[in-house]
Amino acid sequence: MLVSYKWLSEYVDLSKVTPKELADTMSVTGIEVEGIEVPEEGLKKIVVGEVKECVPHPDSDHLSICQVDIGEEELSQIVCGAPNVKVGIKVIVALPGSRITGNQKIKKGKMRGEVSNGMICSLQELGYSDNVIPKAYAEGIYYMPQEAVNGDSVFSYLDMDDSIIELSITPNRADALSMRGVAYEAAAIYRQTPKFEEINLQEDTSEKAEDYISVDVADKEDAPAYQIRIIKDVKIQESPLWLQTRLMNEGIRPINNVVDVTNYILLLFGQPLHAFDYDKLGSKNILVRRGKDNEEIVTLDGETRKLSAENIVITNGEVPVALAGVMGGADSEITEATTTVALESALFNSLSIRKTSKQFNLRSESSSRFEKGINKGTVSDAGAAAAAMIAELSGGTVVSGASTGSELVVPPVEVSVSVERANKYLGTELTDEDVAEIFTALGFDYTAANGVYTVSVPSRRWDITIEADLIEEIARIYGYDKLPSTLPKGETVAGSLTDTQRFVRNLKGTLEGYGVSEAISYALTTEEKAGQFSMKESKATKLNWPMSEERSVLRMNLISGLLDDINYNVARKNSAIALYEVGHVFYQEKDPLKDLPYEENHLALALTGDQLEKDWQTKAKAIDFYTIKGILDHLFEMTGYQESITYEATQNMKEMHPGRTAYVKLNDEIIGFVGQIHPLTAKAYDIPQAYVAELNLHGLLAGEKAPFVFEAVSKFPTVNRDIALLVKEEVTNQELTDCIWNHAGRFLKHVHLFDVYQGENIEAGMKSMAYSLTFANSEATLVEEEINGAMKKIEKALVEQLGAEVR
Repeated sequence: MLVSYKWLSEYVDLSKVTPKELADTMSVTGIEVEGIEVPEEGLKKIVVGEVKECVPHPDSDHLSICQVDIGEEELSQIVCGAPNVKVGIKVIVALPGSRITGNQKIKKGKMRGEVSNGMICSLQELGYSDNVIPKAYAEGIYYMPQEAVNGDSVFSYLDMDDSIIELSITPNRADALSMRGVAYEAAAIYRQTPKFEEINLQEDTSEKAEDYISVDVADKEDAPAYQIRIIKDVKIQESPLWLQTRLMNEGIRPINNVVDVTNYILLLFGQPLHAFDYDKLGSKNILVRRGKDNEEIVTLDGETRKLSAENIVITNGEVPVALAGVMGGADSEITEATTTVALESALFNSLSIRKTSKQFNLRSESSSRFEKGINKGTVSDAGAAAAAMIAELSGGTVVSGASTGSELVVPPVEVSVSVERANKYLGTELTDEDVAEIFTALGFDYTAANGVYTVSVPSRRWDITIEADLIEEIARIYGYDKLPSTLPKGETVAGSLTDTQRFVRNLKGTLEGYGVSEAISYALTTEEKAGQFSMKESKATKLNWPMSEERSVLRMNLISGLLDDINYNVARKNSAIALYEVGHVFYQEKDPLKDLPYEENHLALALTGDQLEKDWQTKAKAIDFYTIKGILDHLFEMTGYQESITYEATQNMKEMHPGRTAYVKLNDEIIGFVGQIHPLTAKAYDIPQAYVAELNLHGLLAGEKAPFVFEAVSKFPTVNRDIALLVKEEVTNQELTDCIWNHAGRFLKHVHLFDVYQGENIEAGMKSMAYSLTFANSEATLVEEEINGAMKKIEKALVEQLGAEVR
């Protein structure tokens, strides 16, 4: 909400309060101020001028040579390129030595050989944005009013010497989305009573609004209040300068003297209004109803909208003429040909307005107020004030009364609070007089008995419904900074980590010990990346209104984010990269539009580049599959899962290399995968060869692991035996080591693969694998017969089960 300091000063005496002081005070009483802007800041020596002569430039088809009266004895020659410059208009002149927007300095110079003493300015050159400049002046210079004095500074005429205070309004304080609401707030702070002009509505009693139009509301829940006023014999023209500048300072584009009034009343009362061209309605009946499926309306922005039963529409009895509370229809808009205005003032169902605004991506000043709530007690007053103002500015006449389709009677709201209760909550020692003074400052009527105050809450403060709301008001106006500070009371409990937190922290410590750095990626990504590297079937969880396509879907993997990080680093000449991330992924098995996704905590690794750098005594060694698998093995060993983890080669993941990828299984349940990124995937991410792994930490935490058992150091020696096997090349190391462990007996302590060979002297399709087996008995020295027996069982099992040949 943008608040004009000068406008606010019309209702509250701020003569002794600077805009900065006002902003600081409002911030500490509950309405945050984002900032203050003075439009004239950075501008200087910009005055009113009058074009006395205007002739075409002899060497240009678009420039004009103007003689401009700037309040000095002689006329000043200025060359102007605006298409709408002409004799007799008052304009904005930047004198030589002046500064316009962007700190640009204007100098005396020549344009195509003709002297130009300054510049005739458009509003854009004074810092106004294109979306608030009247369309008539969007492509040219702005006309000042004829009563403006030549040579005077333009800033006071355009209200650029005002201070515009930007408020950050929380949803519970929607009453501050109006100048009247802010005036009540400022008045309470400075213990004043705001003064508003009385509505001077003069009506033509010879006719009634019901004679022009009838109003019906199909469902009073959709439009609890709805009325139409008629203003006849209007003349559509530009609004006066004071109204245009007031709207522009509030971020609204001036249109004409009717539409501008509806926007002005919107800002003043917080009550959205809409003006129809009565003669274009095509009917003498207004029907407020729900839209029909595939029914269409062309809105003011020229777009054709397909309606549904979610939308409340205003119709002429048959076809829609406006989207209720959101945007009017193009067929009934106010134009220069309008002579009779049908002015709508209403209250609509906030949920329906929000859905309609969201459906059509049409968020307006009106829809935002209907969504958050408006003052139900001033619906009629706002309509009457707008009708009176339209009649005054357009020379029209207000027809007597209003045609009413529904009318809301606002029930009185009374809330009670005791001084004792307020002091107990706030830790204060307020007296009855203090509380009474605060309620008086807020403009709340009240009765008091035995320290209990019963407050009649005005309709403008519909956020106050319970005792706690009144206590909050007392605290705000008394001053949050005056509330006493106390330490918490009661017993305290020492904090500790949960099992999950301790487990994740140990994982991170281990990985960082390996030189892997933590990365934190966005949880939102593209739909394509979200579906990659997935370990289970899932629907995508999409945002309804994402800020960009790159951040539109919740991720279902962590690896895609790490690959983006690798891309970022590689593009900046960082080639040796080792990253990990612990974070949530989001799976959706039901309807993404109705059901929330469930989350799993995952760990992902991504490595690329060299694990050893080239130096004077070693060669560079690139990261390979066994580098990342070794890190996982160490993680499982550190966490006690080494006995339960197995690897199974897979070709089922299209983003992974089919010959260098394996599932990670915990007790035969897949909890992740490890391997090389497919070359095509690496190319798509524009990264070099990379190896990745992703684990479901929920699976690890839920899985059973071997207990950690301390053993005394054995007094007896260990015995090592080697075994070399010739097996088919499709037989895996996992199968061989499992077979060895299953048949070695209780004295086998360690199995180590120390050689793999394929090539000369080895039959095609076969490979040689050599293992070192370590045996030990903590109770006695192993004898040769025990070890030989164990080796025979191992050899027999390898031959029978895996077709191995013992070499």
